[in-house]
Amino acid sequence: MNDRATPSDEQLVAYLDDQLDVEQRTRIDTALAEDSTLNLRLQWLARSSLPFKEAYAEMGQQAPRDRLQLMLDRLPSPERPSMNRRWFLAAAASLVVGSVVADRLFLSWQSSQQKPNWRGLVADYMSLYVPETLEHLPSDESTQRAQLQVIDTRLGLNLSPAKLLLPRSEFRRAQILEYEGVPIAQITYLDPVHGPIALCATRSNSGSRHFARERRHGMNVVYWADMEHAWMLIGHNPASELEDMAKLLRTRFST
Repeated sequence: MNDRATPSDEQLVAYLDDQLDVEQRTRIDTALAEDSTLNLRLQWLARSSLPFKEAYAEMGQQAPRDRLQLMLDRLPSPERPSMNRRWFLAAAASLVVGSVVADRLFLSWQSSQQKPNWRGLVADYMSLYVPETLEHLPSDESTQRAQLQVIDTRLGLNLSPAKLLLPRSEFRRAQILEYEGVPIAQITYLDPVHGPIALCATRSNSGSRHFARERRHGMNVVYWADMEHAWMLIGHNPASELEDMAKLLRTRFST
């Protein structure tokens, strides 16, 4: 991995498993600090509940080592591979293990594709936020307008700092996240009582929907949709308080 290359999923998993040297970890640390989308990808990988260790241990015991050894012993000497037997057995066993684990990974991936939920991805990302994440960010209006212009270009949202004002909470940053080519707008606030709040939006053609609530990672979520976008408001605030904020924002966006 060179200094500019985006780390692959394999490298991120090795990073999570602490299998990289100091230089490689430093490069990924730098990339994570500069790329919010990569950070989101890392957290998605970190939250995988697949029992990798147990799967390898269980399937390793089930590998047909005796049958593989018998097959190798029956080969005429000139036809035997140049590699030693231990390598051959290990490689064959690894293929058995790898195929089963790959099947399990594919089924998990397939399940996630069948039930996509962008709110879950945002919640994964927001679960990392603390007040210190937002305190140092510039909050002048010119910076806010420039950030909102980027969002408008990608998602067609005609937002302004005035439309985004919330009681007590301070607008801290607007940015674009992206997951598998799908842009997600994130506007973050800092509430002096409950900490970070995020208003997020992505394109949607499922039609207008009224407010609904859910909880993710210990946070309350209020979500709704208009004719072109799906919205969510997430934070540690009480659900009723978030819904009041959501109603205020929706009214402003419709005018």
